[in-house]
Amino acid sequence: MKKDSIARLQVTKSQIRRMAAKQRLTVGLDLGDRSSRYCILDEAGEKASEDQLPTSKAGLDMLFAKMAPCRIALEVGTHSPWVSRHLAAMGHEVIVANPRKVRLITQSVKKNDRMDAEQLARLARVDPRLLAPIRHRGPEAQADLAVIRGRAELVEGRTKLINAARGLTKPMGERLKSCDADTVKESMADGLSEATQKVIRPLLKSVEVITQQIKVYDQQIQEIEKRYPETKLVKQVHGVGPLVSLAFILTLEDAERFEHSREVGPYLGLTRKQRESGESAPELGISKAGDELVRRLLVQAAHCILREDAPDSDLKAVGADEGGCRSREERQQEPEEESGGGGGAEVGGVATPFVGNRGSVRPAIQPESDRGEQKDQASCRLRKRD
Repeated sequence: MKKDSIARLQVTKSQIRRMAAKQRLTVGLDLGDRSSRYCILDEAGEKASEDQLPTSKAGLDMLFAKMAPCRIALEVGTHSPWVSRHLAAMGHEVIVANPRKVRLITQSVKKNDRMDAEQLARLARVDPRLLAPIRHRGPEAQADLAVIRGRAELVEGRTKLINAARGLTKPMGERLKSCDADTVKESMADGLSEATQKVIRPLLKSVEVITQQIKVYDQQIQEIEKRYPETKLVKQVHGVGPLVSLAFILTLEDAERFEHSREVGPYLGLTRKQRESGESAPELGISKAGDELVRRLLVQAAHCILREDAPDSDLKAVGADEGGCRSREERQQEPEEESGGGGGAEVGGVATPFVGNRGSVRPAIQPESDRGEQKDQASCRLRKRD
């Protein structure tokens, strides 16, 4: 009986196109790696069709290319960037749902691809805001950001190899000399016992090769940076180099979509979660929403600001203040200072980031002659981890 009901919903593509020409359809599309499920609802909310199609441009064209414009809802995922762009180019209204905020789907006790597609369609038909829609970055920004992600993968792999080499050497009663990750070479095994050299030489040689590839990425990042003049403003802050500034600019992509500068922190997952109920208001950790790599790079940049050899600045003073460790009750007892502005601003080409209720604070501006010599803080931190 169930198979018969599903078969009745698998109407032909031409029937779907004729239906779309007469009424506004809503489609829920659950993307898979090789195939995707779809569910089509008519204006009354009744199922018009459901089936699956290949997750490819040709597969999407078979159903949607000649269909009248309709509303299509899909979840964020590996394929959602190119799929959303491809469908939008056909004239359809595409809604990309944030699965973290759609518990009706993610925490359903009866979850499968067919049900997910139907839930997406029903939510999109009633009110697209229920899907907490997101906006994918453009193809150029996506490609440029992929270079930074590729570099991060190499750095992480190099760190694991170096740690493995050191960990395998110590049980032998020997040690590798301390050095930055960039200077690790196969020759570091010279002088160790023959048994130890057999184990760690392949690891050290792999590290040496990866370091060369990381430098290739670094050159690409420097070339990409030239196309984004906004990075010069971000790099005025001590500890922010080409890697951090470019990752930050590419992730935000269009600053105009943020009405207030203080919206950027929550967008990157750097603000506390909130779960208040009645008189209960527990202090929770940061939400960790948004891009994990950019969030990690920004934290590393903040650590560079707090280093002893970093120049004095309001940012350093705020970060080193003991108030950062005080409880909510203790902070509420402090006299509130007047806010000095409406958030981040640009004054005469100098960035003035907003920090809490302290107003606009000045960053530590590096002299022009020193900026070229300033090592990118993220590379420095990752080498120290190595």
